[in-house]
Amino acid sequence: MTRHDRFTPHPESHTASRAGWLRAAVLGANDGLVSVASLMVGLAASGASTSTVVTGGLAGLSAGAMAMAAGEYVSVSSQVDVENADRAKEARELAEAPAEELAELTAIYESRGVPRDLARQVAEALHEADPLQAHLRDELGHSEHTAANPLQAALASAASFLAGGFVPFLGLLASTGTARLWLIVAVTLSGLALAGALAASAAGTTQLRPILRVVIGGGLAMAVTAAVGQLAHVSGI
Repeated sequence: MTRHDRFTPHPESHTASRAGWLRAAVLGANDGLVSVASLMVGLAASGASTSTVVTGGLAGLSAGAMAMAAGEYVSVSSQVDVENADRAKEARELAEAPAEELAELTAIYESRGVPRDLARQVAEALHEADPLQAHLRDELGHSEHTAANPLQAALASAASFLAGGFVPFLGLLASTGTARLWLIVAVTLSGLALAGALAASAAGTTQLRPILRVVIGGGLAMAVTAAVGQLAHVSGI
């Protein structure tokens, strides 16, 4: 084996770059499934007509998608504002006290196990190249791979909410009210299991725990709304 062969970098695939949109997409799909299904189950359990269940489901679908998109955009935008403020503060500190910032970076590398002399050399080399990026990365933990993107997160959240929210409507294919109620629950739990499996696969983790987590949570949510709908039906509200 030659020296070149030993040190030739090999391509690697990591999931950190997908963290932002993946989180939004998973949250949106799960929320779409659970929110719309719970709303429809609650209405069905109250004895509402099929047209009322459909109308309620569509209203929940559209309102939920818009709320998810707006909420995700505002949340991620706030994160971007914090990151930009950190960047401006670090740039100001580098301009006002470069020696102190160099010592700080040296101490960071030393705390990670790098010998002091080598830590100083690395810090000096990085300060000569791009001191701001070095401090953002190693002092504050900022990374271009995990940088927040408000529009991407909002679109991923809304689209996945719509995709998840349409699944419970498959339950309306049943012929009777009781059958529709149980079919809504069945297709929703199946959709949650699939969403959990896909999320685990995209994140590179084992699948059993994510699947159980979303299925149990979704099942409890539908059980609660079904109980509330049944209570409303019995009490004649």
